[in-house]
Amino acid sequence: MTIDRVDHGPALRVAVAEDGGLFREGMVMLLEATGHEVVGAVEDGDRLLDLLQFEQIDVAVLDIRMPPEPDGGLTTARRIRQLYPRTGLLLLSHYAEAHYLMRILEIGTEAIGYRLKDRISSADALRDTLFRIAAGEIVIEPAVAGRLVNQSAGRPDELGSLTDRETAVLRLMAQGRSNAGIAREVFLSAKGVEKHVAAIFAKLGLPNDATSHHRRVLAVLTYLRARREVS
Repeated sequence: MTIDRVDHGPALRVAVAEDGGLFREGMVMLLEATGHEVVGAVEDGDRLLDLLQFEQIDVAVLDIRMPPEPDGGLTTARRIRQLYPRTGLLLLSHYAEAHYLMRILEIGTEAIGYRLKDRISSADALRDTLFRIAAGEIVIEPAVAGRLVNQSAGRPDELGSLTDRETAVLRLMAQGRSNAGIAREVFLSAKGVEKHVAAIFAKLGLPNDATSHHRRVLAVLTYLRARREVS
């Protein structure tokens, strides 16, 4: 199997920890094809931590369910964040599990991502995810956020100040929709959606000095956490 190499911008130094040999080899090939430098590919979290003692990387790609325990990727990610706080973390899973997302949010809300393996298997998706994480963003798989939303019900006090339309807009934001996508879904103009988003930011008390993207993430996280409390 060969993958043509393409130039998509500055290379990142990446390490991979995945106990499935076939997927690990495929991830290395995909990373190298998109121009990144793979400094190591190991089968468990302990070996990844050993590697990071000698190699400086931009992003670590970890399988959630790998040794040294059933959810060893989460344990390893937490240790990496403690030891190397500037290192980005991309956690992968075969399944959209809301409880994994909440545990990931406990590790951090910056330079971290949770994606499904079958959604990250294209060069474009992987490249976009890695660059966003390396830039300090949080990347949430829409299917994961959507599952958490759909499992929940009720309207907790934390979101009680929002109107029904604002709640609907925030729900769609949590499902990974862009403003344009939200506008199509709720039959509003783009400016109308922008006004609702600004109102959501204000009512949730999000910091004015944060970037628009960061405030959007904080709004989504507030929604997800509040919904989890009533599930």
